[in-house]
Parts: sequence; structure tokens; C-alpha cells
Amino acid sequence: MLSADWGAKVADASKVFKPAGPGPFPVALILHGCGGKTPFLETYAKVAVDAGWAAVVVDSFKPRGMSTLDGKLFVCTGMALQGLKRSADVFAMLAWLERQSWADAARVFLAGWSHGGWSIMDGYAIGVNAARATGLTDADATKLRSQVKGALLVYPYAAYPSLTSSRGWGYGPRVFAVIGGKDQVVGWKYPQKALDRLKRDGLSVDTVFYPDATHAFDDDRANDPRARYRPDLFSQTQTYFAKALGSARTL
Repeated sequence: MLSADWGAKVADASKVFKPAGPGPFPVALILHGCGGKTPFLETYAKVAVDAGWAAVVVDSFKPRGMSTLDGKLFVCTGMALQGLKRSADVFAMLAWLERQSWADAARVFLAGWSHGGWSIMDGYAIGVNAARATGLTDADATKLRSQVKGALLVYPYAAYPSLTSSRGWGYGPRVFAVIGGKDQVVGWKYPQKALDRLKRDGLSVDTVFYPDATHAFDDDRANDPRARYRPDLFSQTQTYFAKALGSARTL
């Protein structure tokens, strides 16, 4: 399948937020975790709008005929749609944005939570092999270099079979990351190891570490019993996202 065709299908299932006016606007692509597109991500989309960006909360399940239950049973357990395969959505949405008059496709910010962070990271790590890995015949890794101005990774999955720690990215935008010290889902050591690899490769990496944060600390509807909602940290992460967007807007 061509990237633009898959991008149109994904976009049709996703939700777009835009500032007032005709644009074109820089665009933040927001990728959900393995539990699917949940309401708290729309708060982050509104943070982007307030910062002058359009935002797309990308739905990776509906275009694949998957439900939220499928996500919990199969994606969260690693049985289906691992990060490398899902990185197709990143390449596809970059191609789709090029056809949208309201979008400045040359200024994109990628933001991923948990499994969404993994997908972004594997998209960079796979590099020139993107077409074969994603199934998109024209997946173009150079778009990640030319169009993406920053990336936010919030409690990203980075253990096996995530590729970043072993391969690095080779190149990439400025990376902003949020890690929780009491995250019992992805832990903090594997994400930190991946971020350390990026630093060794010469990328700019800014990290916020919340010692008492669990996984999904910013999701007030998280149904994982290990998650503890922290509205204070949710607010701080929104501020951090706005800062990251401000930094990327000047590039």
C-alpha cells in the first residue's frame, strides 16, 4: 500500500484539532498507547492548539479493524501490532499531511505515549528499511529528517523487541522524554537505556524523571491496577509538552 493511501485511512479514524484561522499550521501527531485512543490525549491536543499547532490524535486501531479490547488482549501483550509495524502510521501520516492545505507538513512534532512512543522510536531505528518493515511500498525515512522538528516520548516501551537501544537512530530531532520511577509496565531502566543510546549518537535529549510516577499517571481513566493518576504530574507534563512545541516551532 502507498503511504498516502494508508494515511488517508488512518486520518479518517483520527481526530483533528486546529487553531482558529486558515493555516497552514505546524502539526503535532499524537500516538496513543496499547490501550487505544483515550480521552486524556485530547487534553494534550488542546495544549498543542494553544501553542499554535494543529494536532491529530491518531487512531491506530480502527483502520485495522481492532477494538480497544483487542488492544488490551493482543497489542498490550505483544502478540499483535508491535511498534515496528505500527510505525507505518507515522510515515503514512507524514505523507497525508502533505496533501492538507491547513497543514505545514514541513514542521511536524511527533508525540507518543507508551506503545506510541515505541512506534516512533522504531520508525527512526529502522531507517532505510522502512518500506520492507512497515509494508508501505514508498515509506520514506528521509521524511523523518526533513519534516519532523521534535519528538516527545512519554513512558515509552523500550525493552525487547524495541530497536533503539541496539541500533540507535543515526539521526533525529530533539527528543523530549518523560519517565516514571515507579512504572511497573515499561519500567524506567529500559527507556533510560534507549535515551542514553541516543545521547551517545549525538542527539539532543531532554528528560524529565518523576520518581513517584507510575505508568499512565496522566490518564484518569486508566484501568491498569498498577496505574495511579497524578493530576499534578499531568499538569506538569502538559507544560513540558508546550515547552517542547515552543522549542520545535523555532526550527
